[in-house]
Amino acid sequence: MNAARNTVLEAWMKEHGYSSNGLAEAVNKAQERLTGRFGGHDGSSVRAWKAGRVRWPKSATRKALEDVTGLPATALGFVPRGRTPATPSPPQEDPDVNRRTLVGGMTAAAVAAAVPGTAAPRRIGMSDVERLQRRFSEVIVSDVRHGGKLGIEQRAAALADEALNLQNAGGASQRVRSNLYACAASFRSSAMWAAIDGRRYDDAQRHMRVAQALAEMSGDQAIKFRIWSHAGSMYRHMGRPADALASNDVARGLHIARRDPLFACLGHARQAATYGLVGDAPAAQHALGRAQDALGRADRDAVRPVWMTAVRDGAEFETLALAAHLRLGNFAQAETHAHRSLTLLRPLMLRDRAINTARLAVAQLGQGEVDSAVATAMKIPAEIAAHARVTQTLQQFGDALRATAPSSPSVQTWADHTASRRTTT
Repeated sequence: MNAARNTVLEAWMKEHGYSSNGLAEAVNKAQERLTGRFGGHDGSSVRAWKAGRVRWPKSATRKALEDVTGLPATALGFVPRGRTPATPSPPQEDPDVNRRTLVGGMTAAAVAAAVPGTAAPRRIGMSDVERLQRRFSEVIVSDVRHGGKLGIEQRAAALADEALNLQNAGGASQRVRSNLYACAASFRSSAMWAAIDGRRYDDAQRHMRVAQALAEMSGDQAIKFRIWSHAGSMYRHMGRPADALASNDVARGLHIARRDPLFACLGHARQAATYGLVGDAPAAQHALGRAQDALGRADRDAVRPVWMTAVRDGAEFETLALAAHLRLGNFAQAETHAHRSLTLLRPLMLRDRAINTARLAVAQLGQGEVDSAVATAMKIPAEIAAHARVTQTLQQFGDALRATAPSSPSVQTWADHTASRRTTT
């Protein structure tokens, strides 16, 4: 039997511009940082991974791959020994085309089942679930790199529909059906987050309602936490702190947050950011202390959903601490957390890096470091500066710059830079 190609790894390499030799070199360097010895991989090693001839690399190689990509090995399409590989993901297409193809296939299956002598509807199994989980990992990769794009939102919503359509495409066990609902909820939560990130709040709330219903049917605690935690962030960005605090309380009250300190860390840190929004410094400091304590108790090596990677690394805690202190006007502390977050963020997290760089500029400006603040803000690439949340932060920075130092030459430098950026994007 031929090995199934690792299409997820191939898609990741294509999106991030890696050749086989380039990825081998990056993994070798990461392995040297981990073990003190330069890795021995070359282009043929990576081609063996892509071809499926090596389904589960050695532990040192997997760890190096995870450091390079920011994703668990399973989210890169690798399959642990003893497990059956999932059906390879089909090529990406326009969401409407995917819907038409899927519905057309289901119709054909129903007609075939109605005709004597033809095959019955197929059995839906965990291989179908694993295929969808791979597609979910692809959505996460796109989100952490670009974020907020309407295309990501539409693609995630279409994949949620695909997961639900599978419920009617054949027989399945209760375990499989629960997992399909969890997949659908996961995709809807990503559509929700993309809409939040793009400041399309009406769409985000619509995705949230669907995602919450699907999560309840799945019984999956992790995806319930993600949806309610996203809701807290959404309401915080909308300027509705009471709703944000209530949503975060639901997330923090789930069993998974009591059982796993890493989930507790995220819950407390997002609560701290909301306390910063309302100016409650003691509550924010208390929540950040609880988040840091939980992070210290967490087992960083435990298997968790791919979207928890930045939490595991500590980058998400630093990001939310930065947001809280910035809102409270604690600019020196905000700058400290900004530098820490920029150190911890994985290279592919371009959107988060740009947002935190913009926040760093605001923190520097708040301390009277006008020239340094402008230099920091100018480091953000033009294509990322067009992201909705980055644009908003930079506009706030420009307003504060003109109010703080109206006669400074840096004001004109920033004006020239923003004008030039508008003409190149």
